[in-house]
Amino acid sequence: MKSWMREIRTSLRATAALGLLLCGLYPLVVWVSAQIVFPAKANGSLLVRDGKVVGSELIAQGFAGAKYFHPRPSAAGGGYDALASGPSNLGPLAKGLIESVRGRAAAYRAENGLESGAPVPADAVTASGSGLDPHISLRNAALQAPRVALARGMTEIAVRDIIGSLAEDRDAGIFGEPRVNVLKLNLALDEKRNGGR
Repeated sequence: MKSWMREIRTSLRATAALGLLLCGLYPLVVWVSAQIVFPAKANGSLLVRDGKVVGSELIAQGFAGAKYFHPRPSAAGGGYDALASGPSNLGPLAKGLIESVRGRAAAYRAENGLESGAPVPADAVTASGSGLDPHISLRNAALQAPRVALARGMTEIAVRDIIGSLAEDRDAGIFGEPRVNVLKLNLALDEKRNGGR
């Protein structure tokens, strides 16, 4: 009986020590290190304009209207809902996905003044795995540029220059595709309109 009680006390002490170490000390060290080494990223990569948080560069948000670049479609909840992040789980041959892509492609062509059979970038008609990808391909941005330039009364060259200035290369030079962050791009266009405020 005494050895059984000793085993229980040892188990309880080990559980308490591991709980303190792994649920208290380790998270505290990681949090403090992140705050020191890269505080902006550790706090959500928030973008602030005029003293107000306008979004995170890591999470897409919906933009409507001709004067804004539009992000990838979202499968997250009612659209860009971070609490409902996730894919549609439809396979490439699923009738629902095929119909959805066809409808999105037709809407994209109409919105951007493209011919009915014009190729459309995949990221313009398919949601990302999370449904919250904040980037679009440079090809997608280039196809939206004429619409945005016209709606803002800017030259297409000026809009393309802003796209180029915000373009991000492949991660580590090999992963992914060159892209642009839609929120940063739209904010840069708004700042240009407001005289660089």
